[in-house]
Amino acid sequence: MGDNPGMKTALLLSALLALLAACGRETAPAPPADIRPVRAEQAGVLADHASTRYSGEVRARYETDLAFRVAGSVQTRSVEVGTHVKAGQVMATLDPQDYALAANATRAQLAVAEAEARLAQQDLQRFSALRARNFISQAELDRRNTVAVAAAARESQLRAEAQRQGNQQRYTRLTAPHAGVVTAISFEAGQVVAAGQPVAQLARSGEREVHIDVPENALASLRTAQNLTIRLWSAPGVTYPGRLRELSPMADTGSRTYSARVSMIRPDAGVKLGMTATVEVGGEAAPGLSVAQTALFRVNGQPQVWVVDPATQKVAARSVQLGALSGDRAAVVSGLKAGEWVVTAGVHKIASGQQVRLMAPRQP
Repeated sequence: MGDNPGMKTALLLSALLALLAACGRETAPAPPADIRPVRAEQAGVLADHASTRYSGEVRARYETDLAFRVAGSVQTRSVEVGTHVKAGQVMATLDPQDYALAANATRAQLAVAEAEARLAQQDLQRFSALRARNFISQAELDRRNTVAVAAAARESQLRAEAQRQGNQQRYTRLTAPHAGVVTAISFEAGQVVAAGQPVAQLARSGEREVHIDVPENALASLRTAQNLTIRLWSAPGVTYPGRLRELSPMADTGSRTYSARVSMIRPDAGVKLGMTATVEVGGEAAPGLSVAQTALFRVNGQPQVWVVDPATQKVAARSVQLGALSGDRAAVVSGLKAGEWVVTAGVHKIASGQQVRLMAPRQP
């Protein structure tokens, strides 16, 4: 088959155009394989004071369980939960009939004993006169004296019993020992209660405090805290200074926490019993640095971080001394300066002296 001049010319033109097109494109150089992209942050200064918060409940400092001192059937109840009472106010009564009958019977016995004691004393006076005239023997006088003494003792005994029965009758009334508010009631009219059975709880007016539970690793900081600040959940913008009043010496068997009571200094009318409150335990913290805990790795047990040289974009390992951990942050006592760049992601995939490329911070 013969050569076709037209076909040869077309193939030549196609090859020339492909060569010109290839020469016109610029190919971007690939980045070196040892440059690793990493995330980093600048070591920042801790701006606020170290503090710990505990949730608790507003309670009265004095909470008294009230009970009848005698047993009986409840006749009346004149208070409800939340009722404000005054000192001495009657809150409930028992049926006093049986105690009234016992008191009357004792008073009748006392009247008999008083009459017998008077008669014995009069007989003793007469027999003393007869003995002075030697009309009776000394033995008879001694016998009359013994009878008078026994009668007087019987009178004294029944007088004390009459007073006790009178007290028993008064104990059928449950009265408030001090001013306060009723926080709990566990009885109704018609119910039979035993002597000493708690039937109500009274929170004394005046001092208010917050009851919190503290873990064992925070006891020392609570005892030495310079500032205790109380906030109510109902009014978070209002703060009240606090003072540690009581700390339990034993942990709760269930929660393994220690019960603490923080007194509220100068509480106002907005503080109500049962409100949820937050106690902030704060102390003066020395200025320091913090880094993300993801930036830390250990070499032979020593915490270290990768520090990025801004001029060369190379990393170098540096030992640091850590302070307290808070959330996902770690306080750095020494080893870093404010503003230095620290690798926070990929710390286990880079080596000392490796060049890195800082990636944009992760958006929340």
